[in-house]
Amino acid sequence: MGSFSFFKKKRILNRADFVNLNRSGQRHHTKHFIVILKENGLGITRLGLTVSRKTGNAVKRNRVKRLIREFFRLNDTYFPQGYDIVITAKKDASYLDLRKIKNELGEILINKKFLL
Repeated sequence: MGSFSFFKKKRILNRADFVNLNRSGQRHHTKHFIVILKENGLGITRLGLTVSRKTGNAVKRNRVKRLIREFFRLNDTYFPQGYDIVITAKKDASYLDLRKIKNELGEILINKKFLL
């Protein structure tokens, strides 16, 4: 069993990385999220989050980000290695709990539908 920490090297922080993924990444839509994926060649899976003001006030946006990070942190071992993942929350994502986020994002990320 690996570490459950969410280290800085597993985060996408540079604007250039976000722009590159938005331009050339593979997009998947769910009811509350847009997931953009692309191989990074680094051997580790990195996560980037985008939650706009349409989602709600700062409290709601931060809660959504915390829940998505927690989902990623707990399920990191199930993701294929070497991908950059950007998750963009849509308008009604602030009403979800961790279980619903796991069900919705798990269909794409854990069940590996994006590899087809």
